[in-house]
Amino acid sequence: QVQLVESGGGLVQAGGSLRLSCAASGRTSSTPTMGWFRQAPGKEREFVAEIRRSDDNTYYADSVKGRFTISRDNAKNSIYLQMNNLKPEDTAVYVCAAKQIITYAYWGQGTQVTVFS
Repeated sequence: QVQLVESGGGLVQAGGSLRLSCAASGRTSSTPTMGWFRQAPGKEREFVAEIRRSDDNTYYADSVKGRFTISRDNAKNSIYLQMNNLKPEDTAVYVCAAKQIITYAYWGQGTQVTVFS
């Protein structure tokens, strides 16, 4: 099992920045890829970004490319999401997730990000 705990959400004005953190514990060596998803009220959960443990290869949703940066610290079993130039449409609960082999199997509780104009 892997446990994931997010932090760093909050309220920010459009154009501002936030940095989310996700700390993993448990069998973290079994998670080849970790990522971030988000869910806005009344909408489906959507993929935001992911990073691969072996080579730090990253992948982003088109909606955040160029504004968000995902990174990881393997020594701390943590990943981060630096979010710049935030827009009101980025408002959502951001959830950290970890893959088991090829599918996302572990999920955090989420942290709220609210962007006001």
